[in-house]
Amino acid sequence: MSHSLLVSNIRRALKLNFIPAVCLQLIALGIGLSFFYWPASQPVFNFFADLKSHYGVVYAVISTAVFGGLLPFLYLRLSGQIHFKPARQLLFYCLLWAFMGWLVDAFYGLQITLFGNGTDAVTLIQKIAFDQFVFSALFTCPLLTICYQFKDAHFNVRHTVQLLDKRLLLVYLPTTIVTNWLVWIPSVLLIYLMPPALQLPLFNLVLCFFVLVLAILNSEPSRAPSITTSTKSSCVSDSGEPR
Repeated sequence: MSHSLLVSNIRRALKLNFIPAVCLQLIALGIGLSFFYWPASQPVFNFFADLKSHYGVVYAVISTAVFGGLLPFLYLRLSGQIHFKPARQLLFYCLLWAFMGWLVDAFYGLQITLFGNGTDAVTLIQKIAFDQFVFSALFTCPLLTICYQFKDAHFNVRHTVQLLDKRLLLVYLPTTIVTNWLVWIPSVLLIYLMPPALQLPLFNLVLCFFVLVLAILNSEPSRAPSITTSTKSSCVSDSGEPR
C-alpha cells in the first residue's frame, strides 16, 4: 500500500513541479550565460561577489533570510495564502532560512575543501553527487520537512510529533527528495560552475524564484507534496505556500 502510494505521489509531484522546475532552470541558465558571455552584466556580478567576499557568513545569513524567507513570505501574505499567526510565520521563515544560509555557505566551503575549485567534469560530478545524494537527501530534506511540519501544526510540538509517522518517512519524504532532485540537480551544476563568491548569490536567486514560481503555479489543491529548495530545499503546501 505504501509502495503504490509512494509511486502515485512521486508521479503527481513530478507532474506538478515539472513546469516550475523548467522555469527555474531557464532562469539559472540565463544568469550563468550572462556571467560568462555578457560583459555588460559583470558590474552586477562583481557587486554581489564583493558583498560576499567582504561580509562572508554575515552576507550568507542575511541574504538567504531575505531571499528564502522574507520575499516569499511577503508574496504569500499579500496573495492571501498565509492565514494564521503571520508575525510568527514571518519569524519562522526568516530564522529558518538565516540558519540555512549559514549551513549552505559552510557546505559550499566544505565542497571546496573536499574537491577543490575546479570546474572540470569530474569535480562537478563529485560536488553534485555529494550535494544532492548525501547532503540534501540525508540531511536538509528531512530537516526542512520536519520544520515545515512544525509550522503547519501551528508551532505545536505535540501535534508535530503526531505527524512524524511511517507515512511521512516512507511516502512524503521520498517524494520530496525526488522532486528536489528534479529542480536542483541542474541548478547546482550551474552554481558550481560559478566562482566561489558567486555560488551563494546564485543559490539565493534560484531559491527565491523557485518559491515564487511554485506559489503562483501550485495554486490548486492537491495531495502531492511539492518542494522548494535544495540542498537547501523545503516542502511547499498544496496551495503553494512553503510548509
